[in-house]
Amino acid sequence: MGGGKKPTTGNKDKSVGSKDTKKKKDKGEGGPKKAEITVMVNEQQALKIIQNSKVLTVQDLARQTGVKISAANSFLKESTSKGIVKKVGGYSGHYLYQAVSS
Repeated sequence: MGGGKKPTTGNKDKSVGSKDTKKKKDKGEGGPKKAEITVMVNEQQALKIIQNSKVLTVQDLARQTGVKISAANSFLKESTSKGIVKKVGGYSGHYLYQAVSS
């Protein structure tokens, strides 16, 4: 019935030329190696923020200290294990943290 469309002579030249000019790059070879970057939360600044707020989320701490959410999350988890802060609510990874009163 219909069949495929025959390429015009202009399209034939374009398709042949594009296959020849493309080169595949070998991944993993050459180039400088990436350095591992660790970002630390300034503990004094973070503790001051925690003490001054009623409740705190990971996103709040990350925004106020100027670090990534993952760094703020690891700091809050570490602080929870040390007993500095406690989880008081939240769900599904969006927890609320509160300073433990001494």
